[in-house]
Amino acid sequence: MKILLGTLKDKGDELAVFLEPRIGVKGEVSGGELDIEDKSLKKGIRSRHVKTYIKRFLSIEKVRDNYRVLVEGGELRLVELESDEEIEKELEKEDAKKKTESYGEKEAAKSAEKPPVQVEGQSATK
Repeated sequence: MKILLGTLKDKGDELAVFLEPRIGVKGEVSGGELDIEDKSLKKGIRSRHVKTYIKRFLSIEKVRDNYRVLVEGGELRLVELESDEEIEKELEKEDAKKKTESYGEKEAAKSAEKPPVQVEGQSATK
């Protein structure tokens, strides 16, 4: 079983120590992954159970609201969620961009609507 730690890779050793008594084997941390031998797992332990243990670990570390744990086959992936502040900043940027674009479109429409300037004594058609 492979657990991809993502941005939580600095806590990989702590997660391995946390999981060891629960699943019966200590995983090896390398890079951004925690590898656990499937043969060494306690009987009846499935990836779904490991997911629950990881969520409990995240709660203890007080980062549960910032991460999601996804299970794909025998692979678990910790995905960091965007914070509300980051989402708000992105929305503000998009709104500002839309306002700028719509302002440019309004100006173009105004200039297209203006009739040609007529000078006294000349007719509009030549």
